[in-house]
Amino acid sequence: MANIAQGNLSKEAHEFNSAIYSENISTSVEQALKSKNWKKAMEVEMKALNDNNTWKKCAMPQGKKIVGCRWVFTIKYKPDGTIERYKARLVAKGYTQTYGIDYSKTFSPVAKIDTIRKHV
Repeated sequence: MANIAQGNLSKEAHEFNSAIYSENISTSVEQALKSKNWKKAMEVEMKALNDNNTWKKCAMPQGKKIVGCRWVFTIKYKPDGTIERYKARLVAKGYTQTYGIDYSKTFSPVAKIDTIRKHV
């Protein structure tokens, strides 16, 4: 820590540190869709979810609650500080589930996912 505070970084470490802070990580879907890099990352994620048969459309049973989802964005770097890839993950908001009640099956708002597919 003292080396960082005093600015005693190697050239490589300085370049890596600069690269990390020079690129913006999207904080919303709207912001991400304006960037070709983030849009491509979202397309890759949606393709993987579809290829793995992650979900299927079904009627939601009466009395069950929908578990929403959200996008999480991050950047993966190579050891030299250059960007390896933009990574987007669609994750369930599991914190909305109730222990012992809705853990066996998860229902997600398909309309929202279909809307995202149209934009990606």
